[in-house]
Amino acid sequence: MSAAIESYASCEVRAVIRFLCAKNHKPIEIYRQICEVYGQGVMSEGRVRQWCIDFKNGRTNIHNEERSGRPTVVTDELVAKINEKVRENRRFTITELSEHFPQISRSLVHEIVVGKLGYHKFCARWVPKLLTEDHKQQRLAAALNFLEAYEKNGNQLLERIVTGDETWVQYVNCETKRQSMEWGHTNSPNKPTKCLPSWSGRKIMATVFWDIHGVILVDFLERGQTINAERYCETLRKLRRAIQNKRRGKLSEKVLLIHDNARPHTAIHTRELLEGFRWEVFDHPPYSPDLAPSDFHLFPAMKTWLATQRFDTDEELHSGVNQWLKSQAADFYREGIEKLVPRYDKCLNLNGNYVEK
Repeated sequence: MSAAIESYASCEVRAVIRFLCAKNHKPIEIYRQICEVYGQGVMSEGRVRQWCIDFKNGRTNIHNEERSGRPTVVTDELVAKINEKVRENRRFTITELSEHFPQISRSLVHEIVVGKLGYHKFCARWVPKLLTEDHKQQRLAAALNFLEAYEKNGNQLLERIVTGDETWVQYVNCETKRQSMEWGHTNSPNKPTKCLPSWSGRKIMATVFWDIHGVILVDFLERGQTINAERYCETLRKLRRAIQNKRRGKLSEKVLLIHDNARPHTAIHTRELLEGFRWEVFDHPPYSPDLAPSDFHLFPAMKTWLATQRFDTDEELHSGVNQWLKSQAADFYREGIEKLVPRYDKCLNLNGNYVEK
């Protein structure tokens, strides 16, 4: 049996029905033959019978006749009124909106809102904090400072940047929502399910510092400890020694440190230490992980990898994280630093609001 014809016009099938009907084939035989050639879903048996009756009664046209239909009730005035209602309350459901227009059906209201007015409903996205005007002004100021420095110094500015942050690393990690996705049909009986992730009691805080060329320092806290100013200063001393060993000449170019404004990072003892290093500290705006390279670039990729890992000991965890960080190509770290330029530019264009991508 030859393969079914997949690409065909409806009039072509009707022409076949007319031809076989003229040869006095029964409707059931015609139905079986077109199913063999065009596939099972080409036309129902009842519709084949109706076309046979029409052709026997003298019909010669194999094309559908245009329907006159009822006059439309959709007017420019109606569309304008619906648009006005949507603007009054953008959280209207179609059912609620249709109650204000009883003269038309709910489906027609939906067609006007989506088809004619071009509205689409968007879910609210999670943000770290609802920014106040003061927060937005600080973000705008940071964006202007960074972009002015970049315009003046170009890629030399990016070469000076050292950035870092802390993150929790768990022994047992849950896969991400994207990783748990499966292919299926809408009528598939078994849909994939997963429980809400719960934080494992076994976790260690890792501090990672990196630049445009790669990782400079990974510092793990002892299990159960959290970062404070004294411990952060100890990490900064390790960072300075690591830069001396791994990035010859970088200290003489004056390091530009980008870290967030967490309390250990802005404590008096920390500021005094950085002044002693003669490093320039970029004024990172508060509540702005979207402008911190570790938060928007490095850690999301690392957490995706961690979702497939399980560790039994501290040594396994340390080794696994260090190995993953070292295995990333140099372009991965360069891309993360270079993203700062378009992100600060978008922040400026959005008047200080959060940058999504």
